[in-house]
Order: sequence, then structure tokens, then C-alpha cells
Amino acid sequence: MSDQLFDGRRIQVLTMVDAFTKLSPVVEVGMSYRGADVVETLECVTKVYGRPRTIRVDNGREFIGKELDLWAYMNGVILDFSRPGKLTDNASIESFNGSLWVECLNASWFLSLDDARSKNLSRGGSKTASALIGHKAAAELACALSRACLT
Repeated sequence: MSDQLFDGRRIQVLTMVDAFTKLSPVVEVGMSYRGADVVETLECVTKVYGRPRTIRVDNGREFIGKELDLWAYMNGVILDFSRPGKLTDNASIESFNGSLWVECLNASWFLSLDDARSKNLSRGGSKTASALIGHKAAAELACALSRACLT
């Protein structure tokens, strides 16, 4: 998912949703994401939640590279690629992304990357995440994750 800063520079938003629990363990904002960035995020998330058996991903360039493929192979994780153009293959994340877009990204004007990160974690939350993660505030989860992921 992408948005832009006030000056027109594009930012990328990496979202993850557990298909079973509907938990969103991470919403990350960066200027761009490569496979190595996705792997770094997955390493951080799996320290808290454990490794999944399968990860459903779209065909974005950050997911089709060697880095994620190697990580998945080394950790016994199956990468399940959705069919191009078939949003229903990944309905949970598409629903989450839609809510995040309406409640956070579309409602905010970001001055900088840090501004986008702070608004994303604090506002991406209340309704978007509460609908998907059992009424816990997304800010609480984001805060817990950021503490757990600091190296």
C-alpha cells in the first residue's frame, strides 16, 4: 500500500494480518520496501508471535525476491502467492488495508516519514485495529511490538 507526504514523495506501508485471529501484528511505514526489509520485519514479528506455517502474499516486488524466498525456505514457511488481480484471495488484508486507508492514511497529511509513522501507529488504530484484533487498541500493540523489536 502506498501514500505520499505533503511534498509529493511516496511512502510505502507494509501491513500484515493473521488470517485466523485477524490480528495485525505490524503496520510499518517506510520510503520503500525490499525483500530484505520484509524479512527483517518478519524476524521481529516471529520473535513475538512465532513462525507461521504459511504466508499469503501478493506479487509485489518486495515479496517475489530471493530474500523472502530464502527466509521462508530456511524457516519451513510456505509462501502462498495470490493470483494477480484477485483481491478475494487475500480478503482479510484487503479489508484491513481499506479500513487503514479510510481511517488513517486518507484522513492525515503527513509532513515527514516520522510523522507518518507516529500517526499510523496511534491513529491506525482505534477503529481499524479494534475491529480486527479483539478490541485492543492498535497503539497498544504497536507500542508492545516496537519495544519487543528494538535491537
